[in-house]
Amino acid sequence: MKIAVTTILLIFSNLFQTYAWYGHLSTMKDKFWLWAVLSSWGVAFIEYMLMVPANRIGSNVMSLPQLKILQEAITLSVFIPFAVFFAKQHIGWNYFFAGICIAGAVFFIFRT
Repeated sequence: MKIAVTTILLIFSNLFQTYAWYGHLSTMKDKFWLWAVLSSWGVAFIEYMLMVPANRIGSNVMSLPQLKILQEAITLSVFIPFAVFFAKQHIGWNYFFAGICIAGAVFFIFRT
């Protein structure tokens, strides 16, 4: 149950993280950079309000390396749809192979 809660919180955290880091590139191109910084900080605050509890809960049932690899897998899973649908980026085969490597990392880090 704690792994599921951690995963759900990390997914939502990553949605906010991805938007905070990259969303302003599409939505605030014409704005002064400081406005992008301030709005990104506001979004990142929500990210941290989800990520910190997720990591605290997850650290009770996973090792730190397991938690980090899970985070990276979720980050890639959130970023790819964001890049394609929101930022209108072309995704090539290299992303597929990178995903395979991340899936391998998840497999090996959780293998006991």
